[in-house]
Amino acid sequence: MGIAKSLAEKGYSLAINGVRDEGGITQVIKELKTLGQEVIYCQGDISKAEDRTNIIDKTLNHYGQLNVLINNAGVAPKIRKDMLEVTEEDFDYMMDINQKGTFFMSQLAAKELIRQKAADPEFDACMVNITSISARTASTNRVEYCMAKASLSIMSTSFAVKMSEYAIPVYEIQPGIITTDMTAVVNDKYTKMAKEGFVLEKRMGTPEDVGTTVATLVTGQMPYMTGQMFAADGGMGIWKL
Repeated sequence: MGIAKSLAEKGYSLAINGVRDEGGITQVIKELKTLGQEVIYCQGDISKAEDRTNIIDKTLNHYGQLNVLINNAGVAPKIRKDMLEVTEEDFDYMMDINQKGTFFMSQLAAKELIRQKAADPEFDACMVNITSISARTASTNRVEYCMAKASLSIMSTSFAVKMSEYAIPVYEIQPGIITTDMTAVVNDKYTKMAKEGFVLEKRMGTPEDVGTTVATLVTGQMPYMTGQMFAADGGMGIWKL
């Protein structure tokens, strides 16, 4: 929601993806539309090839173009397990969505962005990959999540190299500990750690923090920075004594 709101406030029309039926997010869509931009919902599971195609097709059929891809789809482990207890089922669930689904969604969108850029050299486009500080922070009770996010970091830089051939920038954002449904089960623990200095800004991050970072990149306020990683982590990743 934080990313969608930030982009809508900057004048971007939205095509939002999720796995829930549209009826389950009616209030979210209604709230976003109050910001004055058009919003459509593209229901689908990005781990499935057919759904990925449908998401892109619905966007193009409605708007006639695609300018920006924000890769923010992802899941946490169903159950946090010690890395010695992770099953193949746990691993496949994580990688199918967080890694494979994101890669092939990016591939599909990239081809469309390239096509549009070839038709109009002035066409404005970019890609932003939301990974996690977990891409560089070991966690033995959700190692499959960390592995998936780490792989998306090299995916992001690789797409930056490829898309540079078409003057389309690609960025990575690594959020730190953000207050979302995914962190709800450990919210008290992380809030206490943040206040005690684990995070330099002494608070957990918000979806709006990430949204502001995304909007800054998408609107071209950070030029000459393709391929770079931006850590929206409140200083959590800084080494300190």
